[in-house]
This record gives sequence, structure tokens and C-alpha cells, in this order.
Amino acid sequence: MGQKIVRFSDLSGQLIMQDDTLARIVVHEHPDLGDGPVEIEALADEALAFEKEALNVAVLDIFLPGEDEPRRVTLDADVFNEKVTERPAAELLVSARPAKRARTGSAPRTDRVDYGTLEHAGKPHRGKATDAEKTLVRENLDEINKRLAAEGLRTISRDDAEHVERYGLAALAQADAPTADTAKTGAAKAGTAKASTAKASAAADADA
Repeated sequence: MGQKIVRFSDLSGQLIMQDDTLARIVVHEHPDLGDGPVEIEALADEALAFEKEALNVAVLDIFLPGEDEPRRVTLDADVFNEKVTERPAAELLVSARPAKRARTGSAPRTDRVDYGTLEHAGKPHRGKATDAEKTLVRENLDEINKRLAAEGLRTISRDDAEHVERYGLAALAQADAPTADTAKTGAAKAGTAKASTAKASAAADADA
């Protein structure tokens, strides 16, 4: 007895009755996406609806010092054009040198970096930090920062709001707060003590 594979749209849950109505969609970039593209299935009409909503955008790879991988930024093309103030954006793009392309002809990489390990946790990378990476960073922050500094990468700061949100460091950041308050209180007490000593000395000189 043969078997029939039943498919449903990942978008709407609708039954996909025929293969010629099946569309495959690869999501490369999304705020909630992890470290790599994902694939979903949908009805062809649902997929075409995305094409109708397509925007006129500029896609940038930003290479920052101390970071292994570029940051992918997608923004409205008009916003990009507004940032170019030296000359028209079209003129800039026509005269700019071609970007270096990835090498071709080599075997595809299979050694994907696992940021959920102590060896790589905390390194700058695209995509959201996984729960495993967050846990490693929270529990081994000093050790990870030593490794990052030794590798010439940026370290993770509990005073950096972006780092706190990315790695779930709110509890550690709050734990540092009482220490700072205590230091301020100690400094205030020391100042009060000095002021009292100064008054006492002045009174003694007046009596003399």
C-alpha cells in the first residue's frame, strides 16, 4: 500500500493539496532568526504575497575592528541616500571600488562555529545569542572576557546596555549596583568625617 505525504503551509496551516502549489521560502535575515538561514514551506500564492510587499532597500555588511564577522544591516534605500552627503548616492556607488568576493571553488565549510560552547561563547556574531550561550556567558564572564581580550576582541561589559540585553546580564548588573552605592556612601562618610575634624581643629585654634 502506498503512502501519501500531506503537507501544510508553515505560514497559514492550510493544506497543500498539489505539488505545483508548493513554494519553498528561505529566510536569510530576521530579528528573531538564529545564526543561519531557515527554510519554510507555503502555498505559492502566500509566497507571491511577500514579493508584492518587497521594499526598495539597501543591504550592508559592516566590518568593525575587533569583530570576526560583519554586521548585516538592511535599511530603506532612501535612508541610505540621506546619509551620503558628500555627493549623490548613485554617483558614490558607481565610482566605489568592487567589494572583495568570497573565494569560489573551495569545498563548502562544515565547521560551523558553535557559540554555545565555552570556546566560542561571547564572540561577536550575527543573530541572537542562544540560551546556551547566554548561560555560559553569565556563569563564566570573567574567564570569557580574558579569552576575548587575548584574541583581540571586544570584551563583555555589564555596564553596556546592549551586552546586558544580548546575554541576559540584568541580574549581574543589578548585583553591581549595591557595590557602587556602598562606595558612594563610604565616600560621603569620609567627607563628613573630614569636615568634622576640620571644625574641631578650628574650634581648638579659636580657644587657644
